[in-house]
Amino acid sequence: QVQLVESGGGLVQTGGSLRLSCAASGSIFSIDIMGWYRQAPGKQRDLVAIISREDTTNSADSVKGRFTISRDNTKNMEYLQMNSLKTEDKDVYSCYASVATPFKENIEYWGKGTQVTVSS
Repeated sequence: QVQLVESGGGLVQTGGSLRLSCAASGSIFSIDIMGWYRQAPGKQRDLVAIISREDTTNSADSVKGRFTISRDNTKNMEYLQMNSLKTEDKDVYSCYASVATPFKENIEYWGKGTQVTVSS
């Protein structure tokens, strides 16, 4: 079993910054893709950014130039640096990880999420 725990959420003003962290622990062979998703009440969960083990990244158009995803494979951590925050960024942000196994089968895990609130 693998656990993902997010931290770093909070309340900021428009234009401010936050850095989210996700710690993966448990029985980990190797983590392939990691990412961040966000979800507002009553809406679908949307992809924010993803990152491969080789640090190839992709992000939603709405956050390009403002958010940066990164990871530390040694520590099994991933991060989301959020700058120039807007009120529309107010959501619950969840960590995602696709964990490899010795049997070439990946298992997907989700964190419980951390709240990001942006005030005008």
